[in-house]
Amino acid sequence: MSFLESVNALLASGTWHSGLAVVKGLRNGAVYGAKIRFPHALVMTFLFHSGSIQDKVRFILRATYMHSRNLASFVFIYKFLMALLNRFSGVQFQWHSLLAGFLGGYAVFGENNKINQQINLYLLSRIIMGLCKVGVDQGFIPAPRSDPFPLFGALVWAIVLWLFEHHRSTLQPSLRASMTYLYKDSDVFTSLRNFLLYNK
Repeated sequence: MSFLESVNALLASGTWHSGLAVVKGLRNGAVYGAKIRFPHALVMTFLFHSGSIQDKVRFILRATYMHSRNLASFVFIYKFLMALLNRFSGVQFQWHSLLAGFLGGYAVFGENNKINQQINLYLLSRIIMGLCKVGVDQGFIPAPRSDPFPLFGALVWAIVLWLFEHHRSTLQPSLRASMTYLYKDSDVFTSLRNFLLYNK
């Protein structure tokens, strides 16, 4: 049996499954983080950042590395703690995911930087919706009689535009840059060229 066949047999056997799942989680976190951050950083950097091409490339690679590293680290810590808690208790309890997520989140996503802010804020909006659905499913919140999404959309956009117009400094720099481009730069034009062909 070749080395590759031996490795494949080990992986298929389920031996050391929890430990190998932790390693695979590390790998998946790194790959997913890079796949998500690279295109975002590429577009945002070339749209809104000034500087040389080398500076822009360095920024893109640094942001991609940080997102990938943080996600890989978190997945590793979370899966390791879940495996440990399950091994000690013999069964998985709901509080295991809360504890493992809390500890991993504190260790990895507790550092206040731009990448972590974006990731945490991205998750916050989704967990609020998820918690509302859990509340309805569990009977803590009455089921809406009609789709609440139009009201949700209206409130989100009303609040973000109010913040942008009157408390702009409170918004994240990337959001502020996007909104400035959309709502303020579109006020500036003096000729057909900077009206249609380029901004400002």
